[in-house]
Amino acid sequence: MPQSPAEPNAEYFLDLIRKSKRGKFKVYIGMSAGVGKTFRMLQEAHTLLRHGVNVKIGFIETHRRAETHALLAGLPMVPHRTVFYRGKELEEMDVQAILNLHPEVVIVDELAHTNIHGSKNEKRWQDVLDILDAGINVISAVNIQHLESLNEEVFNITGIEVKETVPDSLLQQANEVVNIDLTADELITRLKEGKIYDQSKVETALANFFQAEKILQLRELALKEVASQVERKVETEVTQKAGARSERFLACISSNHEIARKILRKTARLASYYQGKWCVLYVQTDREDTDKIGLAAQRHLINNFKLATELGGEVIRVKNNDVVQGIFEIVQKQNSTTICIGKPHDSFWKNITGSSLFTKLLQKVSDKDIDLIVIS
Repeated sequence: MPQSPAEPNAEYFLDLIRKSKRGKFKVYIGMSAGVGKTFRMLQEAHTLLRHGVNVKIGFIETHRRAETHALLAGLPMVPHRTVFYRGKELEEMDVQAILNLHPEVVIVDELAHTNIHGSKNEKRWQDVLDILDAGINVISAVNIQHLESLNEEVFNITGIEVKETVPDSLLQQANEVVNIDLTADELITRLKEGKIYDQSKVETALANFFQAEKILQLRELALKEVASQVERKVETEVTQKAGARSERFLACISSNHEIARKILRKTARLASYYQGKWCVLYVQTDREDTDKIGLAAQRHLINNFKLATELGGEVIRVKNNDVVQGIFEIVQKQNSTTICIGKPHDSFWKNITGSSLFTKLLQKVSDKDIDLIVIS
């Protein structure tokens, strides 16, 4: 297992801890399972413990990896709560116990985990927000493929649809984001040595997810994301000092759910990069009344509104048969600096507006200080 000194990192995070009543948040991010995120968190827990910090393990998933499991020795753990679900006895992180004990730092693994039905929160990352709000500092970990705005890009790389995701806004709240990096060769070697999965699963993993080309692309995503986090912090400080305009994005969607999801994820990433606020706008025409678009389309629309909220956007719904005018009115009201729309399908939009929506919108904003981004 590759190691780097944990002491300086731990001391830096310890310094951050003292500076705010809300808990500080540190996230280890990696390109895939097996790179060493959990190992590094446990290393840091030992370091903090040696510094006299009240640190506890809230939830750790070692996946029976010997090197990682060995690091649990000597670390105080918060007992899990036992839940009976569909005839099975399962364990979940006991959030209330953590809040009651109120340690200075808690280690929480697998941010994207979906909690058992009946839990207070649907997702573990929501549990983490509750812990942070209580003034407890959290160290956690996530793989790059679980970042919501990268969901489609990850699918294009791996052919695997990731169901459990975390919103980009969560990562933006992190005070530190640390990339745990391995080369593709190192990761594949660890896999073959049985250090990631049981030997019975190695051949299947090598034939599917753990291919060098896929790993390289995921590694690039992880490196870019962490670099962007640093850039955003720098840009934000410079922008605030210079008094530059703050970016406000408007994502315009229709009931076409596949295009809508692309627009939402792209807009969320743009807003994240530029540290700007963003909204999603759905202009409902008479042709898209709820009794005309079908239950499936309505369900997809609601799911996209939910996705937008999870990604940190504000949802706006208006009724207007003039789609362009409806968009422009919200642009003015929200002081939007950038409009994001889907790639024009002229025949579709002409049926609704009488001419190309893209052309009409471009005419509206051409003399304004507003950018128009078309997402394919």
